[in-house]
Amino acid sequence: MDDMLVDEADYEAALQQGAVERSLAPLPLSVRYDAGSRRFILEFDNGAAFLIPAARLQNLADAKREDLEQVELAGETGLHWPNLDVDFTIADLLQGVFGTAAFMSAARKGGQSRSLAKMEAARRNGQRGGRPRKSS
Repeated sequence: MDDMLVDEADYEAALQQGAVERSLAPLPLSVRYDAGSRRFILEFDNGAAFLIPAARLQNLADAKREDLEQVELAGETGLHWPNLDVDFTIADLLQGVFGTAAFMSAARKGGQSRSLAKMEAARRNGQRGGRPRKSS
C-alpha cells in the first residue's frame, strides 16, 4: 500500500478542526454501575446523564455484579469492563447500539417469539376479559 503523505498545513488544519469538534461535544466524566436498577450511569461534563441497561448489553446480561461494577471510562470515547474483556463506544451506546447486528436482531425478536406456553397464556388471559384497562 502506498504511503499517504500529509503536508504540515493539512496536518495543522486537521488538528484545529478536531479541537473545534471536541470543544462542542460533551465529555464523559464518570461511569458507574447501579445494582438496584441494573443500569450503568454515564455522566457528562454538561450535567447530562445517560442510563444504560446492563441486561440489554451483549456479553453483560448474565455477568456477575462484581464484574459489572468494574466498568471504567476508556478515554473520552468508550466504556471498558476489564474482567469481562468487553468494550463499547459511547457514541454507539447513545444511538442505542448495544451489540452486534445479529445480537440486536435476536434481542428484538425475543418478545415476538411464539411458543406454545405463550399462546396458552394469551388464551387464558382472553378468557378472563383480556388485558386489564389502564387506570387513570
